[in-house]
Amino acid sequence: IKRLKELRGMLMEAEPSVAVTVRKLVMVSLMEIFKDIVPSYKIRPLTPAERSAKVKKETQQLREFEEGLVSQYKFYLEDLEQTVRDWKQKKRKRSQAVAFDSYLGLAEVAVRCLVELLLALPHFNFHNNIIVMLVPLMNDPVRKVSQLCCEAFRKLFHQDKLGDASLGAVRVISGLVKSLNYNIRPEVLRTLLSLRIKEVEVKKDTEDTAPKKKFMNYKEKKKNLSRMQRKWKKAEEKLEKELLEAEASESKDKKIKLHTETLNIVFLIYFRILKKAQKSVLLPAVLEGLAKFAHLINLEFFDDLLSVLQDLIQSGDLTNRESLHCIQTAFNILSGQGDVLNIDPLKFYSHLYKTLLRLHAGAPNDDIIIVLQCLDVMLTRRRKQVSLQRAMAFVKRLSTLSLHVLPNASVGILASNRAVLHAFPKCDLLLDNEVQGSGFFLPELDEPEHCNPQNTALWELHSLQRHFHPAVRRFAVHLCLGAPSDGSAALSVDLSRRSPVELFEDYSVKDMTFNPPVATPSTKKKDRFGGGVMLLDSDLQSRVERALTATEGGALDFTAAHTHTHTQSDT
Repeated sequence: IKRLKELRGMLMEAEPSVAVTVRKLVMVSLMEIFKDIVPSYKIRPLTPAERSAKVKKETQQLREFEEGLVSQYKFYLEDLEQTVRDWKQKKRKRSQAVAFDSYLGLAEVAVRCLVELLLALPHFNFHNNIIVMLVPLMNDPVRKVSQLCCEAFRKLFHQDKLGDASLGAVRVISGLVKSLNYNIRPEVLRTLLSLRIKEVEVKKDTEDTAPKKKFMNYKEKKKNLSRMQRKWKKAEEKLEKELLEAEASESKDKKIKLHTETLNIVFLIYFRILKKAQKSVLLPAVLEGLAKFAHLINLEFFDDLLSVLQDLIQSGDLTNRESLHCIQTAFNILSGQGDVLNIDPLKFYSHLYKTLLRLHAGAPNDDIIIVLQCLDVMLTRRRKQVSLQRAMAFVKRLSTLSLHVLPNASVGILASNRAVLHAFPKCDLLLDNEVQGSGFFLPELDEPEHCNPQNTALWELHSLQRHFHPAVRRFAVHLCLGAPSDGSAALSVDLSRRSPVELFEDYSVKDMTFNPPVATPSTKKKDRFGGGVMLLDSDLQSRVERALTATEGGALDFTAAHTHTHTQSDT
């Protein structure tokens, strides 16, 4: 501990020629030392009674070590915080005592040390203080610092299994959003997407949460045990059952309670922005977060949230991606607890149907992954609530969309069509070119229920059979033959068992290369071109031979050859 104090004193190095370098090295060295020597538990302060009590020499040494460790750790964190604060004040005052670039470099190292301690010691003392220091820096104008802090909190949320550290961070983020009047970077809100929240309802029944253990029944006890042994066995099993139930329910209840409180704060942030700052740049991040956590929202908020989403879509102010997130949120609500509600979200179906043709192979190609997720929830999982007309209309429009997107998007779309064909077997009407009813197909109508899709055919599949991408060709042939599950036209296992979203990502072309790569041509080359003589008529062949003969004797005289040719033609 004395050596720690000496090392920490070097943070005050005043020699101008080495001050910056020494301070940086000391910061990093102390950070690595604390990561190594900090225990795996939180050190609490001793009570007056504990201090006055007599203890063993080893225990007293341990107490002194722990007190010194906590004290030096606290002073070290204060030094890091002061370094960052000096940088911020330096930015305002423009004092010429030390170069601003030096302060910026020191502050970056201090932030990196705080980030390392945030992730490495979430169980130890002053972790909430580190969170309070780093959260405002997530919105710092210096992009390098803000990205470093945002990435740190993403990792913290991802590795936090219990949820205690996540709850503390989300509380501070909520306070920051409110204090800055929603004038923050969207990346700050996008860090919330890394939260590991899958369950928020507390289960009342302890039998469901307790681990199952096999206990002896009455016949087994009577056969194998004496009367006294049965009595002891009964008392022992009762005690074991109570202990198991208490242990399991306590840990699970604590985790669910933390997750519930965390999610309530997250929804509070989202709903405030939807209510007060709908025109801000935060709206896409809010809609993306709602799309992920919507299935965990309480039933009492469903009606209000669906009406807000519908108003946002009808306003016409949203981009395609934002509209798709609204649709995804609505159907995640209806597929979770909202499954008990008797609601037909026809307007959301119509809006997705209308949005499909706005997508193309440019920047919106990445939006296809949201479309694929929406289609899974809207058509495949809700097959009992969807009419055949609506399903056929979507299959037709998706086939049209697959013609003008990148190959990985075409594969994903065709895989979605395959899933719809399996969910609605009567959609095979689209594989027949005969008219199936009155009216004719209206491809430009944006109402899937009334565009008469039964009177058209999937001619796009024949074009896709000549696509350069092998997976697209394979899917097109498979769908043309009715998407069979076995036989020569069936898909291979690696294609049939993967979801449309997985196929979209597996065949991604983000690195601007063919995926899968194009086969290299054969290396066998012929020494000379054979059969060339057979391509020439006799007159042209004689001219070629005369020209070759002339070149053997010397240079070829093009003027003489041209005059000779004209003389022959005149003759």
